[in-house]
Amino acid sequence: MHVKAGSDSLASQTLRSRNNGRDAEPTVTLEQRLSDEARFFKSWLDNPLVTGAVSPSGRALARMMARYVDLSVPGPIVELGPGTGPITEALLQHGVAPERLILIEFDPDFCKLLKRRFPAVRVVQGDAYHLRQTLDHPTLANILKVPAACVVSSLPLLNKPEEQRLSLLEEAFSCMGPQGSFIQFTYGLMSPVPRNRVTGRFTATPSPSVWFNLPPARVWVYRRFAGSSQRPAKIHDLLGRLRSGKAKVQRDFKREFEAAREWLNFAGRFKVGRLKPVSPHTAQQPAYAKQEIKRLGGTRHADVCFDRGRRP
Repeated sequence: MHVKAGSDSLASQTLRSRNNGRDAEPTVTLEQRLSDEARFFKSWLDNPLVTGAVSPSGRALARMMARYVDLSVPGPIVELGPGTGPITEALLQHGVAPERLILIEFDPDFCKLLKRRFPAVRVVQGDAYHLRQTLDHPTLANILKVPAACVVSSLPLLNKPEEQRLSLLEEAFSCMGPQGSFIQFTYGLMSPVPRNRVTGRFTATPSPSVWFNLPPARVWVYRRFAGSSQRPAKIHDLLGRLRSGKAKVQRDFKREFEAAREWLNFAGRFKVGRLKPVSPHTAQQPAYAKQEIKRLGGTRHADVCFDRGRRP
């Protein structure tokens, strides 16, 4: 009995030292992990696009994500899509104080589980893809009183359109201070938010591959591009308008090309010498083309082409 008590004391001292002198958070047992696997798989069957995976993140992947959380940056740490809490557990073991964590989970059953498993952590049931709207809900009493230190995301971004992924990234950084970072894992080979869409605004840095996760995964860390916080938001609006203007020019050019092609198809039916000499600008006008075709005997074809939009 004396030896057993001594070994328990040594084990508790070792555990406390690993947690920087704080009491260790309760770890998940093997039985709980198996239960989590079954619960997660059922959630995936019910709604695969929301859950995004058939099993929770493994320990190796959870530790990799927690490794990129800078504890020296002040402010809350927001976790998106915690599920059954494997990454939450890794964050606590990494040294994150429970009162700093804010978990945003969509599934009500997962929310209940998280509250039982991590009673000192704040759990919010809401849509993480509308992050600002969820955090600003009146019932939360301004839960994010100061800018967040970072956002840790387990959301299945590859199930969403690129625009929605980029919107989530922008909303996340709007909730963080200048040193904030967005940490996201993915099973894909490339960045879940295309790097060409964030160039000049955010940097995207990948971690080494986590081969011990099933399936293998990788962590991507996004940070503000140096000097991007001083850039006015109007620049991004201007770029968007330029892209829209380019699309409009392409549509107009396509319409002009179709009109010119129809004119050439009809003009080819007659000899060039029978047409009146006019300026190139006048010859491109549909009214002139219709008039000339009617003059040369192509009345029916002209009506079909220019009035009904069909070829003869």
